[in-house]
Amino acid sequence: MRTLPFDVVAPALVAALLLGCSASAPAPTAAAAPAAPDVPMGTAAGSMQPEYDAKEGEGRAPAALEKAEEAAPQASPADAAAPAPPAAPSPVVVGRSATAERASKPAAPRAPAGAAPEPKKASAPVLAAATRPAPPPAPIAAPVPEPQGSEAYRDYGVNPVEDPTKDRLSTFAIDVDTASYAIARRKILEGSLPPYQAVRAEEFLNYFDYGYAPPAAGPFAVHLAAAPSPFTVGHHLVRVAVQGKRVSVKERTPVHLVYLVDTSGSMHSPDKIELAKKSLRMLTESLKPGDTVALCTYAGSVREVLAPTGVESKGKILAAIADLTAGGSTAMASGIDLAYSLAARTLVKGHVNRVVVLSDGDANVGPTSHEEILKTIKRARDKGITLSTVGFGQGNYKDEMMEQLANQGDGNYAYIDSEAQARRVFSEQVGGMLQVIARDVKIQVEFDPELVKSYRLIGYENRNVADRDFRNDKVDAGEIGAGHSVTAIYDVALRPAALRDSASPLVVRLRHKAPLGSDRAEETVFRMAPGALAPTFDAAPADLRFAAAVAGFSEILRHSPHARSWRLSDVEKIARGAASSKGDQQEFIGVVRRASALAGGRPDAVIANAAR
Repeated sequence: MRTLPFDVVAPALVAALLLGCSASAPAPTAAAAPAAPDVPMGTAAGSMQPEYDAKEGEGRAPAALEKAEEAAPQASPADAAAPAPPAAPSPVVVGRSATAERASKPAAPRAPAGAAPEPKKASAPVLAAATRPAPPPAPIAAPVPEPQGSEAYRDYGVNPVEDPTKDRLSTFAIDVDTASYAIARRKILEGSLPPYQAVRAEEFLNYFDYGYAPPAAGPFAVHLAAAPSPFTVGHHLVRVAVQGKRVSVKERTPVHLVYLVDTSGSMHSPDKIELAKKSLRMLTESLKPGDTVALCTYAGSVREVLAPTGVESKGKILAAIADLTAGGSTAMASGIDLAYSLAARTLVKGHVNRVVVLSDGDANVGPTSHEEILKTIKRARDKGITLSTVGFGQGNYKDEMMEQLANQGDGNYAYIDSEAQARRVFSEQVGGMLQVIARDVKIQVEFDPELVKSYRLIGYENRNVADRDFRNDKVDAGEIGAGHSVTAIYDVALRPAALRDSASPLVVRLRHKAPLGSDRAEETVFRMAPGALAPTFDAAPADLRFAAAVAGFSEILRHSPHARSWRLSDVEKIARGAASSKGDQQEFIGVVRRASALAGGRPDAVIANAAR
């Protein structure tokens, strides 16, 4: 059998295939013709358009292909009568052209015998394929993109109303974190209400300096006050305030810090890595001779930038900070391991040893489970190395991660959204971070059921301690730094006897350990004096009235079921009448006003706008 060379057969075979595939049969009657699949109503069957709104030039055959189709000869009746070979299956193409879509449609039904076939132009997909450039080769290696728009917050719920005849004790651990208010303030000032899960009432309350009197002796003083509630008729607000003693720079014990900086790609913006560098410069300037600093980073890998260095070599420390840049993915767990290894080099009994993590909290590479990281932090804490966290940025911010790290590390959690906020945390209030004055501080408030009908603690939902563990010194609690203040607000319904008699409706007990030395805690009792109960809200101390405004603001923003009838306009009015001249309190008034505008002035609009 004689065979022809392939270069002779191939053109003829291709032409036959094209003519066979493009031969069209006469159209059937309207009653018998089935609807063509994937063709929108009102669109001619011969003008197949993409099923989406394509950009100009998309969804169309290339211009060279259209010209080739116009120049191609029409099929003859004899060609149409020839049986078409079976079509090869079409490959799946993403963003396919109109030509490719036509090729994938089922063949049209055959025409009745004797009917004149409708001439049709032959398509030439092979020509189109030949004119397309080859796709670029896939990259051999590329970094994993950082996730965006995936902020993570945790809803800890809202404390219930308690009946003191059934449970007269309210027990919780101290918390001096402030990040929640700073996050909410940034979002409000930038034009949106914060997610309700991001609002922790205690961090709103503890953000502000109320000017509480310092202790005459001991590590802290307790200030109790109460007044009729401006929000709920027949209720009272009870304020429990703890003020830590202040320690001068000269009195402060030496500190050994390890700066652990997230330099991953998600930190690559001025409000993240650049603001973190400014913050570290401020913190370094606050140190004194005898203090040390080490610096390490984590991204796709971890790096020791600066070994433990005495603050006497401040220029070397500042130069290392200035060289930090961001890029890569995030391996937080490995970075924490390196930071603790650096901290171990300067671990001195009686000194402060602390890792300071600066990050947006995102961890997407390596052993990043919360449980593993928290176990590592707990082991280091038991050895005397604490950990504080400082958050930056938004869009992919992981608030829950940062809050839990500081909680487990016996440190503080702050959020920095501006240079002014950095100065507040790392310069004006830095003593609280550098000097611990009391460890494992727990508060237990006992309500007299004969004087109190009900009570509810506003906030501290994730700081609850079982009543039976109040005197269990093995149970971890919170720390108070030098100059720190802690504020708690209770919404209380008093019995008539509490308003007539001189008896105290509650007793406060504090339990704490010394900053160094024994793990045995001391307990102190504070009884609320009858004169601490103001006859009217306007007669209450200004610090209580301002704290009431802050508590009300947090309750509304976090959609508390107990604050459904509370109004932001009332919060602003209370704050305006109680605020001191301090900048943070004056700023609060503007933040509330802005939130009210975003909510449209309606109490239910807070929920509607926050859900957008």
